[in-house]
Amino acid sequence: MKRILTIAGSDSGGGAGIQADIKTISALGCYASSAVTAVTAQNTLGVTAVEPLSTDMIEKQIRAVLDDIGADAIKIGMLATAEIVELVASLMKEYEPPFIVLDPVLVATSGDVLTGGSAAEAIITWLMPLATVVTPNIPEAERLTGLHIVSEADYGPVWEAFRQQGARALLLKGGHLSSDELTDTLFTVREQSPHIYTHRRIDTKNTHGTGCTLSSAIACHLAQGHPLARAVGHATDFIHRAIEAGQDLHIGEGHGPVDHFFRYRQNR
Repeated sequence: MKRILTIAGSDSGGGAGIQADIKTISALGCYASSAVTAVTAQNTLGVTAVEPLSTDMIEKQIRAVLDDIGADAIKIGMLATAEIVELVASLMKEYEPPFIVLDPVLVATSGDVLTGGSAAEAIITWLMPLATVVTPNIPEAERLTGLHIVSEADYGPVWEAFRQQGARALLLKGGHLSSDELTDTLFTVREQSPHIYTHRRIDTKNTHGTGCTLSSAIACHLAQGHPLARAVGHATDFIHRAIEAGQDLHIGEGHGPVDHFFRYRQNR
């Protein structure tokens, strides 16, 4: 059983963050461990409070896991402060995990800001060069590069900006673009042409935690031995099916969660 460590914030509503990560990792047959970086009070309607944990407590969690259980891949999500970013980066350099999937969580699905400006800058400086792949959505990519993205025609300069910042691979998630199809695009320093993953767009408000779920799924498939392009392909298929299975769920009054365990329910 492959071991996946998720370093991210807690979502009290259960749809995103650490909770979504653990559900995804478990659904894909891996062993999930976690280091909580912040506690959020949130539900399907929005975020009402964010409280980062101390760097000392975050460090102790990560060391406790890696010194005993270890990790075949690490997923990094919400890091609320620059100090937390620098701490996590230093630990990644020390332990050198085989794969790091960096999901630069800056804003919740509800639109609430989760990560401040100094932390975003620290992510670029300290963590981006260490990541196997970075997985921003369109607003996050715009904030990290300062570029405006209107269509997929803008992706080339965005990838060049990430590459200049030290990124080795970039998965641009296209869910915020208006089209009948949802297209995710993977750029890597080793290949001139991007890999494109296209799925039918599903008309549903249940999209809370999709980024967390996708990045955790990528980490699982990398740990299971798939090359990056194939791991991303499997992961995008997984999140598409999870959205499809959960499109009619009635959990909360706002953006509900996806159905991480659709395979279990379909096979009962």
